[in-house]
Amino acid sequence: MKHIYQYYVDVTTEIPVNTGIASTYVPRDEALEGPRRKDILNGIWKGMLHNIPPMLDTFYHKNGVSRDFTEFARLYRNVPQVEMSLNTHGLSKFLDIRGKIEEIFKFETPKNMSWNVASYVQDDELGRQTLAGMNPVSLERLKVYPPVSKLDPSVYGPSESALKEEHIICYLNGMSIQQALDENKLFILDYHDIYLPFLERINSQEDRKAYATRTIFFLTTTGTLKPIAIELSLPPIDSNIPSKQVLTPPVDATTSWLWKLGKAHVCSNDNGVHQLIHHWLRVHACMEPFIIATHRHLSSLHPIFKLLSLHMKHAIVTSAVARESLISAEGIIETCFSPGKYSMEMVCAAYRDWWRFDLEGLPADLIRRGIAVPDETKSHGLRLLIDDYPYANDGLLIWSAIQELVHTYVNHYYPDENTVIFDTELQSWYTEAINLGHIDLHEANWWPKLSTPDNLMEILTILIWISSAQHAALNFGQYHYGGYVPNRPPLMRKLIPQQHDLEYASFIADPQGYFLASLPSLLTSTKYMAIIDMISAHSHEEEYLGEMKDVYTRWPCEPKIIEAFCRFSMEVKNIENEINRRNVDPRLRNRCGAGVPPYELLIPTSEPGVTGRGVPKSITM
Repeated sequence: MKHIYQYYVDVTTEIPVNTGIASTYVPRDEALEGPRRKDILNGIWKGMLHNIPPMLDTFYHKNGVSRDFTEFARLYRNVPQVEMSLNTHGLSKFLDIRGKIEEIFKFETPKNMSWNVASYVQDDELGRQTLAGMNPVSLERLKVYPPVSKLDPSVYGPSESALKEEHIICYLNGMSIQQALDENKLFILDYHDIYLPFLERINSQEDRKAYATRTIFFLTTTGTLKPIAIELSLPPIDSNIPSKQVLTPPVDATTSWLWKLGKAHVCSNDNGVHQLIHHWLRVHACMEPFIIATHRHLSSLHPIFKLLSLHMKHAIVTSAVARESLISAEGIIETCFSPGKYSMEMVCAAYRDWWRFDLEGLPADLIRRGIAVPDETKSHGLRLLIDDYPYANDGLLIWSAIQELVHTYVNHYYPDENTVIFDTELQSWYTEAINLGHIDLHEANWWPKLSTPDNLMEILTILIWISSAQHAALNFGQYHYGGYVPNRPPLMRKLIPQQHDLEYASFIADPQGYFLASLPSLLTSTKYMAIIDMISAHSHEEEYLGEMKDVYTRWPCEPKIIEAFCRFSMEVKNIENEINRRNVDPRLRNRCGAGVPPYELLIPTSEPGVTGRGVPKSITM
């Protein structure tokens, strides 16, 4: 009654709507309703059902450790020669739903698993997924070998790497290391400086053991990446015990299992950085200040509001749901990922030390990572140093299309500098987004100045790119690339055994058992699988990039703007056709070949559900 009374006596007060999804208040025009709300609720129920079999398994397994890899394979539909665990426990007879038990309790088989059912990630697949997986934005060109840490050596130990010439020289096809560097043949996944400051605390948590990893890749003549060395670092504790170790491709059975464990730790690092930094920080969190400022300072008739609101729908409520169930204390991130309760500290450190708005556009990011160099002869102004880089190749098509649309749009409404400078709503919008929304970094000198039409084009193109294609590339492949946990564990429970360790004998006696004991428990695995299954799904009412919905009603008397959107829509269709063509080109080994899934994350359209493709206009789930 109190809420009802308040509503009638104060017309300026808005009552929060109980959607059954999130209790955090979001404005009514951001609330999830209709088919989208139903799809999310269905996903939540589906995830709860998926967790029933591993909950039962915990009664049979000590510490939730799997006995063999069939324990994981049994979680999926249509995996042959694997008996359903619910049948084993007799639950199917109790529920009398034998015909539907697979559909109700089992996960869809991830696309990558159906192509390559292995107990661990293969070398070629680890290389391919750095270019065309769910985290294709961490790879950097190696400029100096050995790599050097930027951390304070007085706190974190010597900055020098344990990597030496002898570790990689035999994998360079006869090149010297300097020649390989000069010819852009060496690349790196470098998670050393991100993880090392937190490792002592991460590893003090129960069932969490991580390294700060560096992985060196060699670019082969076929355009694929081959991992040739993995460095694993721990905080220096005892000067008599080395804190760094290096693994190289195996030469016997023992080194083969050590290499597999090393790759699993690399994937765990990669999984954490993907989810916490590239996905949550760079997309969700850093976009929110611009979304809030858009609603606070731009009227619904303002041309920039009409453009940006297409790319901001449901983003606030999506992040609200994430704060309640994903990044919250004891939420999915803390439960299922290696950093655990230190996850948000890692995010804050990355934001403070690394994030820059002006480098969030695709071309600038590729140049920052050393993956591309400026080239005015190219339509997008870049030359990629890895010719077959599916994320970058497809992404640049979409970036260029967005850039052209924004160029036409801004030139129509802002023909000169004065129209930008004296638009008080526009200036207030940008000022608040920086000075309040990004207050910790508001004094940085790299923020673009909003003083010319070109500046405005740059800002808008970055915002639209992040909201649409960048989010799609990072979000909608999570289940198909990460849904088979042994291939891409979100956390590890054991360090790699050393010969002086007590566990080394058990590792030698049963290396597969040690590998399984290092992986998350089945229950933790299915919690993780259920959430990435849910957030990888498209709603039945998804609005995809290039669709013309609402264009005619938003700009009813603007034929030039409608024409620009029509051209953009046709260009997006052409991009989809081009991506489909690339996916069947046998020369492109990272997206076509025996056992190689096509790269579809930046194909603009999709059916509803977990498809591993589709680029919505906004940050949705």
